[in-house]
Amino acid sequence: MKIAQIAPLAERVPPKLYGGTERIVSYLTEELVRQGHEVTLFASGDSITDAKLVSACPTALRLDPAVKDPLPHHMILLEEIRRRASDFDVLHFHIDLLHYPMLAQLNVPALTTLHGRLDLPDLQPFYRFFPNQPLVSISDDQRRPMPPVNWAGTVYHGLPRNVLPFTAKPEEDYVAFLGRISPEKRPDRAIEIAGRAGVKLKIAAKIDNADREYWETVIEPMVRESPNVEFVGEISEQQKASFLGNARALLFPIDWPEPFGLVMIEAMACGTPVIAFRNGSVPEIIDHGVSGMIVGDISSAVSALKRLDELPRQNVRETFERRFTVERMADDYLSIYQHLISGSGSTHQTANNDNLDLQGVA
Repeated sequence: MKIAQIAPLAERVPPKLYGGTERIVSYLTEELVRQGHEVTLFASGDSITDAKLVSACPTALRLDPAVKDPLPHHMILLEEIRRRASDFDVLHFHIDLLHYPMLAQLNVPALTTLHGRLDLPDLQPFYRFFPNQPLVSISDDQRRPMPPVNWAGTVYHGLPRNVLPFTAKPEEDYVAFLGRISPEKRPDRAIEIAGRAGVKLKIAAKIDNADREYWETVIEPMVRESPNVEFVGEISEQQKASFLGNARALLFPIDWPEPFGLVMIEAMACGTPVIAFRNGSVPEIIDHGVSGMIVGDISSAVSALKRLDELPRQNVRETFERRFTVERMADDYLSIYQHLISGSGSTHQTANNDNLDLQGVA
């Protein structure tokens, strides 16, 4: 099959540091190549791939200080796709909505995986205006705010089995917070949970410009005042295995409708159980009492940290291998591609009958 994967340009594929969407695009692209498909990756020019690379900009936009406006670079990306569209059996977009106006002109099966939150009010009129384009959600909960659209499936993310090796026994004694410093990720909750539980907390997170004030006024003072808390900063993929693998647990105290939460399955791959608040996709991803514990408040999270012995790390890893491998993810997408190419992709409308058994649940 000839497949185009179209990635955002903010980060390279795979990203050097933070970047969940680009990381998933990389895993999917490389697995499709491994399975023998002819794949072209549209991404920044510094991306690393075994697929054919078509670049719309020399380097990832977020890390290029010369870039002030990302839109012109994305317009170049769209034109590169338009010129080559007829070369492919299917186009797979991961760039939200910029490409929608040109899809009807391409005459090639196309789908869009939505990687972000969908409860923003500006999105409602947009998706009502374009109700027929095939969409893939990354969790069923992600769909809740959407008007009626053409859902082609729900596909949970997956990781290569060896990208984050299993750690049977952590070498250190701490719990981890990994992600972004932002109000919806609630690092303040993580700090309070660790303090009340009497455990060390390591925070590895990036700070976007939009969240700089939150860091300076809320989180940084809490870190300074908490001798049990260490702020590590933004870490690379190479550092992630040690950071997650040596943690006794991952704290995921979110306060927003998280569409998926890639860090949860990254922790699971290491055998590290997840203590997560019941928001967004959490109940779909975490098998309560097996790969982690789902809690409703800080007191419950503190209690869960005291019960980690009930969550054998081998069982956590086995849950990852059963539900969240890259092979499963690629196979799920290939099934959707085949339905689109055969012309049946537009018949699936609801979460109950549209996912073609693609949710990765055993």
